[in-house]
Amino acid sequence: MNKFKVKDGTEIYFKDLGKGQPIFFHHGWPLSSDDWDAQLMYFLEKGFRVIAHDRRGHGRSTQTYLGNNMDTYAADVAELSAFLNLEDAIHIGHSTGGGEAIRYAAKYGKDRVAKVVLISAITPCMIMKEDNPDGVPKQVFDEIRYNTLHNRQQFYQDLTIPFYGFNRENAVIKKGIQDNWWRQGMMGGIKAQYDCIEVFSETDFTHDLKAVDVPVLILHGEDDQIVPYATTAQRAIHLLKNGQLIIYPGLSHGMPTINAETINNDILKFITAP
Repeated sequence: MNKFKVKDGTEIYFKDLGKGQPIFFHHGWPLSSDDWDAQLMYFLEKGFRVIAHDRRGHGRSTQTYLGNNMDTYAADVAELSAFLNLEDAIHIGHSTGGGEAIRYAAKYGKDRVAKVVLISAITPCMIMKEDNPDGVPKQVFDEIRYNTLHNRQQFYQDLTIPFYGFNRENAVIKKGIQDNWWRQGMMGGIKAQYDCIEVFSETDFTHDLKAVDVPVLILHGEDDQIVPYATTAQRAIHLLKNGQLIIYPGLSHGMPTINAETINNDILKFITAP
């Protein structure tokens, strides 16, 4: 297993496959690098070097008590990127990983990041507040906190239904996808995952989006029941200096898995464009 120890002693598990221009994948909550299987294989076969890590507290990385915040997540990525000597890299983040990708690009990415892709991302900010009146009410996140703390095993089964849009008419429910989501979630540490709920709901990425100079592609499903596109994608695009936005009618939060062909093709067009 590939593990890299960051400066506070936390071990970060990572995958590093292939040669060519590097693509670094940032996963969502409460998952792991395994959620990128469809992208890792696709871009590996297209001649890219693909890297994906398990965020601290998640997957096979150390089940951390401290450092479960977005600044530390981005710092971990910076240390790992330097260790792997990643330059001219494309950073692709899904959901919470989208926040991590843009925070890394803004704070550490100068001369290292070529492009960024944000998929179903939490940027610029999820929670309803005075300057974000269309955000998601805090009660929603309090319920996620309660269920994670008291009933994580069942909650992680139940959450797959809206995550993949399996509650929609004519949806084809795939138990293997549900089981794999549950497996990834239960691999991580409950403390780190509990802390991360505040991170993905309350972190404000407005300044990160404004600071990034490289091209950024935003992909979001119109039927995303986890991260509403009107709260995130449609606000984020106006904060970017060089952004593109694609909204997919009817697609869910989990579209990188169940609509991988569509998503992968659009990412490839973006990252290979001049």
